Amino acid sequence: MNQKILTGILLDEQTELTLNELCHACSSSAEWVIELVEQGALEPAGREQSQWRFTVTSLQRVHTAMRLQRDLGVNLAGIALALDLLDEIKVLQARVHATGFVSD
Repeated sequence: MNQKILTGILLDEQTELTLNELCHACSSSAEWVIELVEQGALEPAGREQSQWRFTVTSLQRVHTAMRLQRDLGVNLAGIALALDLLDEIKVLQARVHATGFVSD
């Protein structure tokens, strides 16, 4: 039986990633991530690109952005809009959940 050993790094909400670490984790180019920042899809901490730090949420957003582009052919501006709308849906779902009102 051929067994595969998986390795990885466990990330928590406090983990911060540099631009290079984020790109490595997502197998994406720095240029593409920079374009996501320019479109407002990602908001790194730090003023200079060399000081940028990304959260685990940014990592999740990049993975979603990659799927939007790969599977649906969405451009960068569309990715930024879609990510904002997905965030708004999460906020609204949390509000509904907090009120205890659930509709079928």
